[in-house]
Amino acid sequence: MSTLTKATAVPVAPVAPGAIPQIEEETAMYFLEPERAVLDRFLPGLDERLAELPQRERERPGGPALPLFKAAGGPALLVPAEHRGLGIGAEDAVSLQRAIGARSPSLAVATTMHHLSVAGLVQAYEVAHGMEWMLLEAVADQRLLVASGFAEGRSGQSILDSSIKAHQDGDDVVLNGAKKPCSLSASMDLLSVSVTLDDGQGPELAVAVVPAATPGVSVHPFWGSFVLAGAESDEVRLHDVHVPPDLVVRTGLGEDRTLDPVQTVGFVWFELLMAASYLGMASALAERVLLAKRASAAERAAILVELESAMGGIRGAAAVMDTGRPLGQDDLLRALVSRFSTQDTIDRVVPRCLEALGGMAYVSTDDTAYLSACTAALKFHPPSRRWAAEGMCAAFAGGPLVLG
Repeated sequence: MSTLTKATAVPVAPVAPGAIPQIEEETAMYFLEPERAVLDRFLPGLDERLAELPQRERERPGGPALPLFKAAGGPALLVPAEHRGLGIGAEDAVSLQRAIGARSPSLAVATTMHHLSVAGLVQAYEVAHGMEWMLLEAVADQRLLVASGFAEGRSGQSILDSSIKAHQDGDDVVLNGAKKPCSLSASMDLLSVSVTLDDGQGPELAVAVVPAATPGVSVHPFWGSFVLAGAESDEVRLHDVHVPPDLVVRTGLGEDRTLDPVQTVGFVWFELLMAASYLGMASALAERVLLAKRASAAERAAILVELESAMGGIRGAAAVMDTGRPLGQDDLLRALVSRFSTQDTIDRVVPRCLEALGGMAYVSTDDTAYLSACTAALKFHPPSRRWAAEGMCAAFAGGPLVLG
């Protein structure tokens, strides 16, 4: 167990029913401290700077959270040390992401999409040993943010289908289509986007990396909700965007429609980082419950036990990734189990947190209502439970894990 450190905002005595907790410094607390210690080890000072900002300021579009993340070196987290990055392991990465989710839900969602793209580039380089290393070093050295334009689930359509179409034009690959929502749309330096490529041999899946300043790339309003608005999830359109072939990685499906190594790695990272991010948001509510001391010790402990158990599952799945062996279907299955288990935990715990905090905490500030609304969005990330259920059951029965 980590050594206890001083929390920045902790009340020292129970409060009367309906009262708002009075906050006093210099009190130590363990809950979330291990995760915040990891965050401070890799990105020193970021948590402190985020904590100094009002929640509305952290969560607004164009706010300071993303610039602070860039200034702290966050884009280089998943870039291997050999490519001048921070080379964070998976277990530390999910802990760090939980800490960010507890401070800024929008930043956690946006940066998960960046990390997904970087993990895909790392895997693509390990498979093909192409020019991906140059992109990875640029991300680390220049602190570039990479938006992730991979297909979101649309009703009745496979999550692997892409609305971005690509064709060969001389030496270039030309992209047309749109991605909505696309996190980091306003702040991206690069866009990593899944495409359906038809080069005359029939359509195949591919991933293209596009500099944000490329002619034909444009951003348009899409996100209409106040929830997670700071993630900048608007629409990105591509009109006759020319990409050199060395920035296009061809992926595909196996004969049994299982994912290839690049897609598998991307999905495993995505599910675990996103689960940790949303667990962090729920943990921010639980932290308020723990500090307020309105609810009984039994109720507070029950909430904490659920959250820490979910984090244990995420951490366990991440620890397997740190062994260095190639990721396969069993790792993806484990990641999906952790994600859906976390999703169910959040659905149970958040209403209990709101009840434990009481009506005055809910109506006197929009902080608790906002965090509650944010946690609900985990269920909207791909794959949906409906799409994943059949594949998971088949995999547990010894068959292939097919997600779409």
